[in-house]
Amino acid sequence: MKVVIKISQFSASKLYTKFLPPTNQWFPVNGRKYTLTHSDTSGDLFLTIGNRFNLAAINLKTRDEVLAEWFRKDKQFIFIGKVYVSGGEFDEPSSRKRFLIFQKEAKLALTAIFYGDRSVFSYYPQLLDSSVFIQFESIYPQFKQVLYYGNPRQYLDSSFFKMLLNDLF
Repeated sequence: MKVVIKISQFSASKLYTKFLPPTNQWFPVNGRKYTLTHSDTSGDLFLTIGNRFNLAAINLKTRDEVLAEWFRKDKQFIFIGKVYVSGGEFDEPSSRKRFLIFQKEAKLALTAIFYGDRSVFSYYPQLLDSSVFIQFESIYPQFKQVLYYGNPRQYLDSSFFKMLLNDLF
C-alpha cells in the first residue's frame, strides 16, 4: 500500500499556482478555496485557488491533497484546512502513518498555500493574524482531530513583509 510521500522543505520554484475565475489574486476572500496537490516523482506542488475546490486534481487512490478555505466568523476570518486520513479504505496502522505524515507536512503545505496566495495579504493584511486550523478526517477517533497551526504570518518569510511594507507606503 502506498502512503503519502515526504516533500521535505518548501521551495518556491517548485510551486505552481493557478486561479479559477472569477477568483483572482485579490478577490474574494470569504469562501476562497485552496486545493494543494503534489507530484510524487518531481516534488512539485500544485496550488489551485478559486471559489470551488479543484476536484479534478485530487488523486482518489492516494488522497494526499490539502483542501482549505477562508471563513468569516463575526468580523474576523479563520483559515481551515482539511486532510483526508481514512474513510475505512486504509487500515489503522496505515492511517496512523498517514496521520503522522500529514501532521509533519502541514507546515510545508501551509507555507505553500500562503506563499502561493501572498498577493491577497497585500490587499488584506489583517488576514496575516487570522487563526489557522487543520481538520484531520478519519473514521478512527484517535486520528479525527482539529489542530491549531498559528497564523499565516508564521509561514511567510521576512522578504514578503518587506514587499508588503513597500506596497503600503
